[in-house]
Amino acid sequence: MSRIGVFVCHCGENISRTVDVERVAKEAGDIPGVAFSCDYKYMCSDPGQNLLKKAVADNNLDGVLVAACSPRMHEKTFRKAASAAGLNPYLCEMGNIREHCSWVHEDREEATAKASDIVKLMVERVKKGKSLAPITVPVTKKALVIGGGIAGIQAALDIADAGHQVVMVEREPSIGGHMAQLSETFPTLDCSQCIMTPKMVDVANHPNITLYTFAEIEKVEGYIGNFQVTVRKKARSVDESKCTGCGVCMTKCPKKKIPNEFDQGHGMRTAIYVPFPQAVPNTPVIDRQNCTMFQSGKCGVCQKVCGPGAVDFEQQDTLIVEPVGAIVVATGFKLYSIERQPEDSPIQGYGEFGYGTIPDIIDGMTFERLASASGPTGGKILRPSDGKEPKQVVFIQCVGSRAREKGISYCSKVCCMYTAKHTMLYHHKVHDGQAYVFYMDARTPGKGYDEFWRRAVEEEEAVYIRGMVSRMYQRGDKIVVMGSDTLVGVQVEIEADLVVMATAVQAQDGADLLAQKLGISYDKYNFYSEAHAKLKPVECATAGIYLAGACQGPKDIPDTVSQASAAAAKVMTLFAKDQLERDPVVAKVNEKYCVGCLACKKVCPYGAVEEREIRDRQGNLVKVVASVNPGVCGGCGTCQATCPSKSVELDGYTDEQIMAMIEAL
Repeated sequence: MSRIGVFVCHCGENISRTVDVERVAKEAGDIPGVAFSCDYKYMCSDPGQNLLKKAVADNNLDGVLVAACSPRMHEKTFRKAASAAGLNPYLCEMGNIREHCSWVHEDREEATAKASDIVKLMVERVKKGKSLAPITVPVTKKALVIGGGIAGIQAALDIADAGHQVVMVEREPSIGGHMAQLSETFPTLDCSQCIMTPKMVDVANHPNITLYTFAEIEKVEGYIGNFQVTVRKKARSVDESKCTGCGVCMTKCPKKKIPNEFDQGHGMRTAIYVPFPQAVPNTPVIDRQNCTMFQSGKCGVCQKVCGPGAVDFEQQDTLIVEPVGAIVVATGFKLYSIERQPEDSPIQGYGEFGYGTIPDIIDGMTFERLASASGPTGGKILRPSDGKEPKQVVFIQCVGSRAREKGISYCSKVCCMYTAKHTMLYHHKVHDGQAYVFYMDARTPGKGYDEFWRRAVEEEEAVYIRGMVSRMYQRGDKIVVMGSDTLVGVQVEIEADLVVMATAVQAQDGADLLAQKLGISYDKYNFYSEAHAKLKPVECATAGIYLAGACQGPKDIPDTVSQASAAAAKVMTLFAKDQLERDPVVAKVNEKYCVGCLACKKVCPYGAVEEREIRDRQGNLVKVVASVNPGVCGGCGTCQATCPSKSVELDGYTDEQIMAMIEAL
C-alpha cells in the first residue's frame, strides 16, 4: 500500500484567493494511499520545505505531491527537499493548481473542485511512479560564442579567463559589433572605441580564444556537454597567416568609391578593405561583388603589390568542425528601416517620412558615425545632401517602436537615452544650433539615466515636444516636419536642416535560421526566448545554450555586459564538473515490440533517436529498432505519442501512469 504525502500551498494569496486550499487538503486526505495531508502558506519557503522533510520522516512516506505553482518554478526545490529527507527525488511530483487553476478561474467553488481533481490524478501518478537515477554525460570543456559584439566579447573573455577554451565566430570581417560604431556612450559620454578596442585586442591575443571572423554557423549537432559545431569560414581572398596588415593593397586598389557599411553607407572604401582602422583582425577582405578581378578577370593590382603574397584569388570557403560543451548566442541586433517593405512583410515602412528617399533624414547610427572622430566627416555634424552644418535638427523617437500599425509593438528601451545623448553631442559640436525632440514618453530606467535626460533638457537646451510626427517632406533645402504638441494641444511645423530618427531595435537578419540550427525557440519578432523570464533569464529551453545581449531583446550596454557575464558564469558552472548530471525523464524503447518503422526518429525535435541493429550470435541481422540517446533526449514525449506499436515510453510519464490519472477523474 502506498504512503503518499500531499502538501497544498496557498502561494500567499495567488492560490488561496480563488481556491479553498484547506478543503482541498482535507479531501486529499481521504484519497486511498494518502497517509499525510496538509496546507501551508508558502511551501517553497524554508519552513515549508522543513515541513515536507519532517512529514516524510515521521510518516514513512514513499511518495510526495506538492499542489502549488508550475513545476517549472519549483520542481527542483521540492525534489531537493525530498532527497534530503531520504526519498528518491523522482517520487516527488507537483500538481499545478496556480497557473492551471486559480489564475484562470473566478468561481471559487469550481476552482476548488478542479484543484481537488488535479490533486487526485497527480496522487495516482505518484503511486505508479518509479525510483529513477540521474543520467551522467561527459562534458567537453570548450565553449562556442556566436557573435563578436560587446556581449560576445565579454562572455568569451570571462570564460577564457577562467581557464577554458573558447571558439568565437563572427560573420563580419571584424569583431566589435555596433558598439564599435558609436561615438560616445551614455550616461558617462565615454569614448566608445576607447572602451571597446582594448577588449577586441584582448580577444585576439588571448591564448584560450580561437577567433573565426567572416564566418558563420553551418550546422549544430549533439547535446549539452557534447555539441559538434560546423563553422563555415568564408573566403577572404587574403591569407591571414601571411598578411601583415600593412595596408598597401588598399591604397593601390583602383575601386575607391564603394559605400562603407561601417559608416552606414556615408563613407567610401575600396574593394579590398578592413571595415574600420581599429578592426580586429587587421586583415583585409576582398568584396567579390565589387572587385574588378572577380567581375571581369582583369586587374589584380592588390596581388601584385602585396609583398608577403597574401592575396589569393583562388581561396575557397572552408568548413571547420569544433567540439564544444556549451554555446553562448550573442548575435546582437539591427536597426529598423523606414524604406518601403514587401507587401507580405509583417513590418511596414514609413511612407509619411518619404520611405527613406530624403537624404537628410537619417537614423541614429548614421548620426553616431557623423559625430565620431573616425567617421566620414571627421566628427563634424554635416548634412549628407550638401555637406553644410545643420542649424536646426529634429530628433524623432519611437520610429518603428511601439507602432502596432507598422508591425512592432514593443519599446526599444535605449532610444530615449541615446536621443538625449545625440542632442548633447549636437550642442557640443554646433554651439549655435537648436535641437528639437518629438517623443511619446521619456523612459529612463537606469542608474544615472534620469539625471542624464534632465541634463539634455535643462543644460543642453534641447526642446522636447510631446507628440508624434505625422508627415515630413522636402521644401527647398529644408525638411518640413509636421507634428503635434499634445501637452499644449497645438499643431507644430518645423523647418529642419537635418532629421535624426530613433529607429526600432530588431533581431538580426537570419536570426530565425540560426535558431533552427541551434534548436532554440524565438518569438514573433525573431528575438530568442529564454527558458524562464525570472528564474532562467540567460538559459534556453535547449540545455547547454545560453543567451547574451540584444539577440534576446533590446538592451543597453550595461545590461548587455551583465547578461554576457551571467551567461559566462553559467558556462563555467557547467564546466566545473567532468560529468554532467541530467534528469532521467527520457524516452526508452522496448526493443521486443519495436517494429523499426522509425516514426519516432522523424518527429524527434532533439535528434535523439538512432537506428540500432540487433544481430544473432552468428552476426546475422535479426531486426532494426529505434534507440534513444539519453544524453540528447529532451523528455518531450513526442516519440511516445507517435509510436504506432506503443513501444516507446517516457520515464515519469509511462502509459500506466497516464491511464491511472485518467481513471482518477
